[in-house]
Amino acid sequence: MMSIKSRIRTIQDHPKKGIMFRDITTLIKDPVGFRLVIDNFTQRYIKGDINFDLIVGIEARGFIIGGALSYTLGKGFVPIRKLGKLPAEVVRHEYELEYGTDTVEVHKDAITKGSRILLVDDLLATGGTALAAAALIEKLGGTVTEMAFIVNLLDVGGYKKLKDKGYSVFFLTEFEGD
Repeated sequence: MMSIKSRIRTIQDHPKKGIMFRDITTLIKDPVGFRLVIDNFTQRYIKGDINFDLIVGIEARGFIIGGALSYTLGKGFVPIRKLGKLPAEVVRHEYELEYGTDTVEVHKDAITKGSRILLVDDLLATGGTALAAAALIEKLGGTVTEMAFIVNLLDVGGYKKLKDKGYSVFFLTEFEGD
């Protein structure tokens, strides 16, 4: 059987020269590939070894994985969105990028004090967006019990950065290089 990794397309020099873009759209369009992702995550979390109340997904591909996982695990889902996309009162967090800053938001009433959160996204690179999402969760009094990703880009350094900050991190597959 083909693996999760083998279903991920690599696009050279995107978005700039020297970058190897790992495109999960080929993985999730494949019904077996998508099922492998959701089944692997479900098997990890259904055992109950990692306790959490809600699944939080980071825009946009984290919504796809997080929504399906929320369904299989019977948990609620909360989206973390880019600036200006949420209609009710929000909490914001601005963070640094290589080329500037970005901002993520969550509804102020989405996470209650003491909530335990499973944070999901498709890919871990520098860890900047995951750290920003965790900061939002923590501003609202939640605790990130684990961060889960389909792909870890080993050489980019995000995994080490998250671990050094004390977060539990899980991923299904990894790639070397940028």
